[in-house]
Amino acid sequence: MSSEEKTNKGSFYCGDTKSLVERIAAYGIIFGLVFGFAGNAAAQEKRIKKVASRIAFVSQRDGNEEIYVISTADSKVIRLTNNDVFDRNPAWSPDGKMIAFESRRDEEFPEIYVMNADGTAQTRLTEDKWNGSPAWSPDGAKIAFYSDRKGNDEIYIMNADGGKQKRLTKNENADANPAWSPDGSKIVFNSDRDGKEEIYVMDIEGKNQTRLTNNLAYDGHPAWSPDGKKIAFHSERDGGRPEVYVMNADGSGQTRLTNNPAFDGYPAWSPYGTKIIFSTNRDGNYEIYIMNADGSGQTRLTNNQAWDGSPAWSK
Repeated sequence: MSSEEKTNKGSFYCGDTKSLVERIAAYGIIFGLVFGFAGNAAAQEKRIKKVASRIAFVSQRDGNEEIYVISTADSKVIRLTNNDVFDRNPAWSPDGKMIAFESRRDEEFPEIYVMNADGTAQTRLTEDKWNGSPAWSPDGAKIAFYSDRKGNDEIYIMNADGGKQKRLTKNENADANPAWSPDGSKIVFNSDRDGKEEIYVMDIEGKNQTRLTNNLAYDGHPAWSPDGKKIAFHSERDGGRPEVYVMNADGSGQTRLTNNPAFDGYPAWSPYGTKIIFSTNRDGNYEIYIMNADGSGQTRLTNNQAWDGSPAWSK
């Protein structure tokens, strides 16, 4: 894997916050689009506005990848990181009090950091080269991530304070982009161990590693739905360009959600699973789009010249 490929691995760009807020507010969909209003899950999401849900994201609007947060209560935008190198891949702790992310600020290679939700107390957790794509366990006690500290990318797990770092996968190929199941019993990830990038699942001890996808094209960047029943991912199986797909948690029912000549990828779920947000360059520049969980209602949220991506929701 080249240095450029590793730099982009797991990243998901995000753009102009003002544009995002203005577009959502203008169409009156800040809660309707992001959280939905159909069924029990939608009713739960509607109630989120009473407790000010937040969206963390990455933006290059100031010339460098930094992490920002938007409040859905008042559309207030706050920049959380500010340094000369990239900060990216934010991941909320389950209680919404912390954000894990990766940064190159102290080393040539990225390391995992955590900070308070207001950007204070930014603290480094890892000390080995190339650690990325942090993902919190549902109880907030652990963080999964990938690292090439032993010579190739593998999935690791550590305590939320950086202690007891443990390797879960071990093979000659790359394993990356972990995501926890909502019940905390499994971790889904992508791997090229069988000669092509596919999606696998394992238990939290690294046992019972099972392949979920199987085709000749790239399948990667899995995201588990909040109810644990579905996994969203992107795949190049139909024509060699990434599209967003969803499948059942056991790998069955693989269904394509997007279909256009451009890049569609890096899906992420809304807190109660009624919406999926993703990155696309279908309009000539990478922007953030949102759609219903069945692929309908695809709507652009950002519109600017900067990279937009890597959104993460806090309940």
